[in-house]
Amino acid sequence: MLIIGGPASNNLENEIADIIGMRSLKVDYKIFPDGESYIRFPEKLEEDIVLIQSLFPPQDKHLIELFLMIDTAYNLGAERVIVVVPYMAYSRQDKRFLEGEAISIESILKIIEKLGTKYFLTVDIHKENSLKILSIPYTNIVPTVLFAEKIQELNLDNIVILSPDAGGIGRVRDVAEKIGCEYDFLEKRRDRISGEVRLRPKNIDVANKNIVIIDDIISTGGTISLAAKQVIKNGARSVYVLCTHALLINNAVKKILSSGVKEIIATNTIPNIYSKISVAPLIASVLNNLFK
Repeated sequence: MLIIGGPASNNLENEIADIIGMRSLKVDYKIFPDGESYIRFPEKLEEDIVLIQSLFPPQDKHLIELFLMIDTAYNLGAERVIVVVPYMAYSRQDKRFLEGEAISIESILKIIEKLGTKYFLTVDIHKENSLKILSIPYTNIVPTVLFAEKIQELNLDNIVILSPDAGGIGRVRDVAEKIGCEYDFLEKRRDRISGEVRLRPKNIDVANKNIVIIDDIISTGGTISLAAKQVIKNGARSVYVLCTHALLINNAVKKILSSGVKEIIATNTIPNIYSKISVAPLIASVLNNLFK
């Protein structure tokens, strides 16, 4: 098995290869003057290939690079291609909200499969049900064990773990059970007179507690900052934010930190200074099981 990193791999190919004792390399790539993508594999391929390509911004560029890599790998002699996408772009466009809209995640997954992918692996996709469009085997890694380890490293007491909404309650429950603390989700309420939107824990009192808010994707930071302000107003001692995919668009970081959050911690599915948790061990474990 050869592990190959694409232009947006964030060097995960090297970490994973070191863990499982396999060889890794990086594709050659560049952008032509007209903006088109160029991909070249630096050697002949005659074995099972693992392609690693995250789809953080610019998403469309990284998608085209992924499509070129899958197709070219087979053209150069690869036996099987396993595709690892640490951050899956377009995953929030998973249903048709308005008549005539594209269900983008389904279209992209269909292309990845049609190009010959034999196994698909991603990390904490927005909704795992989206992957059911695939007829090939797949794995969605949810890094709750890594979150639990990181929270324990913070050496906090009286911890409450919160999800920004009811949809993420499974994620926070899993983390809370691993470290033995309380958990809850934030309920959105709108003041009937002022129209102000507030987020409040549904069941748990957060006064004098250390709060850890966990989410899958942080984009603009609006919900997280609103949640932090509310729990601090309700007496929380401190607020930390953990997420899998830290997009942190525009002034998201300033917005979050100015709301009272002490620290932002994310995995390395997207490269930035807050990517302090590596998903390489979890990906390596899945790949090891595939090739036993």
